[in-house]
Amino acid sequence: MEMMKSIAKVTAVVLMLVACAASAQDFGDTPYVQTPQNVVERMLQVAHVGPADYVIDLGSGDGRLVITAAQKYGARGFGVDLDRRLVELANKRAAGAGVADRAVFYERDLYETDMSDASVVTIYLLPEVNLMVRPQLLATLKPGTRIVTHDYDMGEWRPDEQLVMDAPDKPVGRDKKSKVFYWVVPANVAGKWRWEMAVGGKPAVFNLSIGQNFQDITGNVTIDGAAWPISNARLQGEAISFTLTNPRDKTRYDFSGHVAGQSITGAARVSSTNAQRQLEWDARRTELAQPAHALLKKPSLQELQLVH
Repeated sequence: MEMMKSIAKVTAVVLMLVACAASAQDFGDTPYVQTPQNVVERMLQVAHVGPADYVIDLGSGDGRLVITAAQKYGARGFGVDLDRRLVELANKRAAGAGVADRAVFYERDLYETDMSDASVVTIYLLPEVNLMVRPQLLATLKPGTRIVTHDYDMGEWRPDEQLVMDAPDKPVGRDKKSKVFYWVVPANVAGKWRWEMAVGGKPAVFNLSIGQNFQDITGNVTIDGAAWPISNARLQGEAISFTLTNPRDKTRYDFSGHVAGQSITGAARVSSTNAQRQLEWDARRTELAQPAHALLKKPSLQELQLVH
């Protein structure tokens, strides 16, 4: 009897794997598994979706993410999927929900999808597909675009936020839990920057060198031949901030600004033992560099197959 039960369990697992394999067109594609509705809503909340957003869903299935974004949050957008039946179903569901003018679905390869208009990208794909699409996301999405994924991360790209939540309606997994990961696409700030600002009551030239890997930045500033390391460095989308401390008199400079191409505009709060003041900050890039993540080689199908 126990032997029969074991055989039945193994047979069920094999049949499930065969069904999943049959649903995927090729390695690098993802079998269709529904995202539970409570996870859909949490993903949209984490991404701070609102009426001004344009949402693109990669592997859109029955369309529930973009439809919910349009119906509940007033956003617009589209989804792409390789399964024609799911695309037809998603468009029917959008029409039934009264949001067909704001939620549209296409039979399209996600790797050939123009995502440049997105302010939010939602993803529920296999981990290897996330890694394969990651270079495209970083190269084509505008800085500040939000990305939210279900269950799987982006490898070396550290999420800005992540959580685990209950998913009682999840069709796969025993624990009925889902993971949600969130990123903001960082601006490219790698290279050298220059600006002028008073130090000790005298004008000085600041030369900043920044190294960057995804949203993580390091560097130092050279002033009159002396190097001041930066601390508390933070980059989120186009927002950058860091702290400098004068090693001589311990005056602290807290910089915060907005990156726009080759310029940064913002303010510096200068705090000394006697006073505190705020100065305008206007930096210009003098040398453009590639972030370390841009030099990562895109994984090949063969490499990913070896991993898995």
